[in-house]
Amino acid sequence: MPSVSVLAAAAFLSCTVVGVFDGDTVKARCGRSTIKVRLAEIDAPEMKQSFGTRSKWALSSLCLGQRARIENRGRDRYERVLGRVICAGKDASAEQVKSGMAWVYDGYATDENLYRLQDEARAQRRGLWSQTRPQPPWAWRQRNKQSSSPRLLRLMLRYFLQQ
Repeated sequence: MPSVSVLAAAAFLSCTVVGVFDGDTVKARCGRSTIKVRLAEIDAPEMKQSFGTRSKWALSSLCLGQRARIENRGRDRYERVLGRVICAGKDASAEQVKSGMAWVYDGYATDENLYRLQDEARAQRRGLWSQTRPQPPWAWRQRNKQSSSPRLLRLMLRYFLQQ
C-alpha cells in the first residue's frame, strides 16, 4: 500500500470521506492511508463563527461516507492536502459557495465560476448571505487573534503579581 506522502503527491486521489472537521476541511481514507484535505479556493466560517456549524453540516451531508475524487493541488502551511473534492458527482467547493456556506477565498481562487456562484448566493440571500453583514472568516480570525492577546496579557500579569 502506498504511503501518505506518495498519495499526497498524486494528481488525483480516489478516497472515501470518513470525517468532516468544518465547512472546508475533510478527512479522507485513500486505501489504508488517511489524509486531511482542505477544500481549494474557498474559506468557510469558523466553527465558533455564525454559520460555522451549518457549513460543516452542509459539507457533511454532501461528502461524509461518500467516495470522493480529490484533485490534488499541493499542501497548505498546515500540511493538509489542498484539493478540489468531488463527492457524489458534485464539486464540494462549488456546492459550499452556491449554498452560501463558504466564501470564495480571494487570492487563492482560480475558478471564475465560483465568483458567479457567490454572486448568485448573495443575491438570493442563501446561507450566510441571509445575515445583514456577514463577516468573512479571514477577517473573523484576524479580529479574534487580536482580541485574545490583551486577555492573555491580563492573565499573565495576574499570575506574576500573585507570585
